[in-house]
Amino acid sequence: MAMGLSGGGGRNRRGRGTRAPMADINVTPLVDVMLVLLIIFMVTAPLLKAAVPIELPDSRAKAMSEEAAQITLSIKRDGVIYFEEEALAPGELADRLAAVTAGPDGKKPLVTLRADKALDYGTVMGVMGELNHAGFTSISLVTGVSSRSGG
Repeated sequence: MAMGLSGGGGRNRRGRGTRAPMADINVTPLVDVMLVLLIIFMVTAPLLKAAVPIELPDSRAKAMSEEAAQITLSIKRDGVIYFEEEALAPGELADRLAAVTAGPDGKKPLVTLRADKALDYGTVMGVMGELNHAGFTSISLVTGVSSRSGG
């Protein structure tokens, strides 16, 4: 409970117990709500960016922070590879990756790889091999959020 600043425990000089109304607003609940909303938007923003509909595999891993310079590669169930939102012809991935320039720090941008869960392991590894060959060393694998409990 808030008390006055007079140090007399709510009593003035004459001994009467009078209290002045508090004029301060408690902003702690507002800050708590804003931080929760910020976390929700930070987690959902990378999911809203993807425009290629893919059924992602589930994972209980923590979400990563989104970097400003990143490339999104998506692989649909039928094996078609998308560079951002543009479908690539077979064999075109290597040329598109070679055309990506390094940033001001000399590093290639982060690659976010989204692959349908029905794809075979070899298809995804083939794309990751192309990324490695083109000099991309930071690759994030996007998964869906799992609601299963551990066990």
